[in-house]
Amino acid sequence: MQHNPGFLKLVDDAKQRIRECAVADVLDRVERKEAFYFIDVREDHEYQADHAAGAHHLGKGIIERDIEALIPDRQASIILYCGGGYRSALAADALQQMGYTDVLSMEGGIRAWREAGYPLECGWGNEKI
Repeated sequence: MQHNPGFLKLVDDAKQRIRECAVADVLDRVERKEAFYFIDVREDHEYQADHAAGAHHLGKGIIERDIEALIPDRQASIILYCGGGYRSALAADALQQMGYTDVLSMEGGIRAWREAGYPLECGWGNEKI
């Protein structure tokens, strides 16, 4: 997908303020059964088509509105992902501005997860945190 320059500038600015992690780091945390919130910030139809196994859904359009009710602990470990790592970077920046201190954006998003051959799920199932 070709992104517009204004969007890319916004993402580049956000990436200066956030931390990112690789898909391998996330899978390692999952396999070690580490406690963290794994959140897919894509649109509903994207999540329903497929998502990383064990991920919960909280779309970019509502995350700032609903995050405090779902994850009241601002020190909780949160890993966000989207299609390619752009929307999750913006969401991570917003959550940090809201006071969340341990937020990561997964580099490469679901595309990198798929390319690595990591487990996927389809449909709804983990939409509630």
